[in-house]
Amino acid sequence: MSSVSQTLPRQIPGVTIQEVQGVRVVIAVGKKKTAIARAVIRPGIGRVRINGVPLEIWPIEMARMKMMEPLILAGEDIVSKVDIDVNVRGGGVMGQASAVRMAIARGLVAYTQNPQLLELYMKYDPSMIKGDPRRTEPKKPGLKHARSKRQKAYR
Repeated sequence: MSSVSQTLPRQIPGVTIQEVQGVRVVIAVGKKKTAIARAVIRPGIGRVRINGVPLEIWPIEMARMKMMEPLILAGEDIVSKVDIDVNVRGGGVMGQASAVRMAIARGLVAYTQNPQLLELYMKYDPSMIKGDPRRTEPKKPGLKHARSKRQKAYR
């Protein structure tokens, strides 16, 4: 039985693959606004931890569901063979959830080298792999907000 190495059609951004003591380890980065998540994916039994907390008991349900999307799409056969540890900093609750989601999706694609998984993520939501370039606009001096102006009264 020969194993055919599949190659991905494009390079996954923010991913490094390393060999540590003969074991393949993937480090993936996901960003959303000011939140940055780093996911370390290694062979294991299916544990997913976010800042040391298991994903199943994450307190905010909407954020938990968002972070579980790439795991559900990948399927139990892939997820049960890896352990995922994610460190996330900065931003708000949902920004962090989106950053974690992106890091997990990128890491799983790089770990499995599966073009079908990449295609599935891109069809479901391209920002899982590509990211979202939008950032908050800076406040301007002399004004209260980024786009606010002084009111003008014509009397």
